Amino acid sequence: MSPEKVVTAANGGHYPVQLASHEDVVKDRTLFINTLRSFHFSLGTKFQIPVIGGKELNLHVLYVEVTKRGGYDKVVGEKKWREISSVFDFSPTTTSASYALRKHYFTLLYRYELVYFFRLQGSMLNQTGTRPPPSFQAVGTIDGKFDCGYLVSVKLGNETLNGVLYHPGYPGSSASAHPMCTAIIPYTPQLHQAGRRARRRRAGDPGRPKPNRSGYNFFFAEKHSSLKSLYPNREREFTKMIGESWNNLSPEEREVYQSYGLKDKERYQKEMKEYKERLKMGQRC
Repeated sequence: MSPEKVVTAANGGHYPVQLASHEDVVKDRTLFINTLRSFHFSLGTKFQIPVIGGKELNLHVLYVEVTKRGGYDKVVGEKKWREISSVFDFSPTTTSASYALRKHYFTLLYRYELVYFFRLQGSMLNQTGTRPPPSFQAVGTIDGKFDCGYLVSVKLGNETLNGVLYHPGYPGSSASAHPMCTAIIPYTPQLHQAGRRARRRRAGDPGRPKPNRSGYNFFFAEKHSSLKSLYPNREREFTKMIGESWNNLSPEEREVYQSYGLKDKERYQKEMKEYKERLKMGQRC
């Protein structure tokens, strides 16, 4: 089953502005990481470097290897994930490396690839550029409804895909406040797991606390604002400039922003505790 097709077809919002060329991010790992971090920050999606076999995955190498073979869809179509996994020095005990690389690439790099490699701009629903949007015929049914979307089953060729379809425009919400309400999130229904399904449904709750930001996120927002007023015509260079500024901070200066991140983490943990207590009280009532 290939749930990636469903997510690609249902992406909402707009692509972030490309801040550097594909050629530059391929050559410069620091620039790549900074633009990727900024990309996820702009989308409101979580960015965290995954670990495979006890080591952090080199996302830069992964991006370079996939794009030099024509991009994600071509690698999937030509079944080259095993070839790509051989580039990495994974432990012999690491199993399903090809599957893990494909999963992490789709989650962290696929939309980045669309912007930086294929240079797509504008609405994610109205894709324009050199790369044609994916097209297919599908027949679906609505299996259930909840606060901001539906439980659906979609017939795609010989496959049946089950998922959650979130609507970004439900009353009292916004796409920026609820990043999970911008795509179909695939899931596999299983018996005796009602609690897990309930947690998934609560992900669209408007009362859920806003995720915490890291110290770098605070530094990036502050620096970006000042650079925009100083250099309004050089926005494409901001991410690289900010990354260099961050790397040049003294330990004392960096600690200031890290403390902001720690305080925001404490805020998030406190709000989540209160949020869970409210949910428990609501269930008792």
